Amino acid sequence: MEQQNQKWLYLFILSLVWGSSFILMKKALISLSPIQVGALRIVITAVFLILIGFKRVFKIKRRQWYYLFLNGTIGSFIPVFLFAFAVKHIDSSIASILNSLTPLNTLIFGALLFGFSFRKGQLFGVLIGLVGTIILILKGAAINPNQEYEYSGLVLIATICYAFNLNIIKKHLNDLDAFSIAVGNFVILIIPALIVLYITGIFSSYELNDTGKMSLLYITILSVFGTGLAKILYNHLIKISTPVYSSSVTYLIPIVAILWGVLDGEKISFVQILAGFIIVFGVYLVNKSK
Repeated sequence: MEQQNQKWLYLFILSLVWGSSFILMKKALISLSPIQVGALRIVITAVFLILIGFKRVFKIKRRQWYYLFLNGTIGSFIPVFLFAFAVKHIDSSIASILNSLTPLNTLIFGALLFGFSFRKGQLFGVLIGLVGTIILILKGAAINPNQEYEYSGLVLIATICYAFNLNIIKKHLNDLDAFSIAVGNFVILIIPALIVLYITGIFSSYELNDTGKMSLLYITILSVFGTGLAKILYNHLIKISTPVYSSSVTYLIPIVAILWGVLDGEKISFVQILAGFIIVFGVYLVNKSK
């Protein structure tokens, strides 16, 4: 398959998988705490990747482990907890729209800290994206006063983490294949995730009733497809494209997530959808000016 077609295929698959991940998190949170959802997501993903690709560990050079630690911590460990807490307190569809800020942060931090090019004309797109974000949060707080929209800040922090993650892979791990990066990440993360799970008391106190079993099913699907396999695809996409192009998958994620949210009874207004388009338009301008 030609590389250009391969990039579009990966974008499409990732948008479907990650667009569905928000509703899966929401369902898992019915009987699990945000900390447990985050830690279980790491542990299940790690077990899955180690089972199918442990030999990849031997392809990793000593100097690459430092960047794999940074990449795994910033790009996987921290965001899974941030998103779990955010989705617990705001609609999953809103969290997915805010996730669209990833390309903007990728550009900003790529230019400031990683030496990638940045033009003044792109600032306009960044500002438009921020305006859309403010409108989205304010309107959401108005129509859903029972939700705690200050937790939107956790999604914004997660997008910054993703921005660092993209640039680390592109600059420091470009000579390591996507599968090995994913396996290396989760070999490192499984121990701290197990410690977190132990501290929450899940091994001794979790009730394995019907609701509990369904939550475990949702988190397993999310871990295997939304984290494990998707991480391999995404790492490969970063390698065959640019960090900003790779992060543009967040244009499509909200479409899938909003459909799931509406089907699950979430309220979303025309103004919020418009704000989402404003964010996407700002991101588009950033890429267009590249």
